[in-house]
Amino acid sequence: MGVPIFLLAILWFSFIFYRMAQVERSAVPLPADVAIVLGAAVHGDQPSPALAERLEKAFELYQQKYIKSIIVSGGLGKGKEHSEADVMSTYLLKKGVPASSIYLENKAVNTLENLSFSQKIMQENGYHTALIVSHNYHLMRAMEMANVLAMDAYPVGTDSASIYIPYYRVKEGFAYTKWIYHKLLVLPAQEKAKGNK
Repeated sequence: MGVPIFLLAILWFSFIFYRMAQVERSAVPLPADVAIVLGAAVHGDQPSPALAERLEKAFELYQQKYIKSIIVSGGLGKGKEHSEADVMSTYLLKKGVPASSIYLENKAVNTLENLSFSQKIMQENGYHTALIVSHNYHLMRAMEMANVLAMDAYPVGTDSASIYIPYYRVKEGFAYTKWIYHKLLVLPAQEKAKGNK
């Protein structure tokens, strides 16, 4: 019994890594209304090196005029004094992005909330298209979530010199598996419950 389960796990993760690579290859910047930077760890009032890499990619898109505005998305982590969004906004302001071009989403605590809450900001401000900015390994799950939310969104990834990518790919594999469970079982149940009210 243990061997078939082990083989199934290998096949499942092989599929995930293959799909990750597919999305990474397709992640070419396109003109859009806004970029959404998905949050990551902060250290005090500074972004972690990994989060800074995402912010640098968003700043590059802004400089190259792919987008005119940036949504920074991330809430207040446990034991933290500054939300991820606040730290990201300050970083971009110091880079020269005007405050009028930065929108803060400071409630999200996971990727689905990053996108859902950012989508509301887009709707409130008349934005229709978005570039989702994160590390390459994260793009597949983020884009599947964006599709579930019916967002007109495109992935833009960044590599990393600050984190051990093989570890994060495996970790993302487990996160993606959890998302599939959520998408197939939890979300339909939530929609059914709403319909019964």
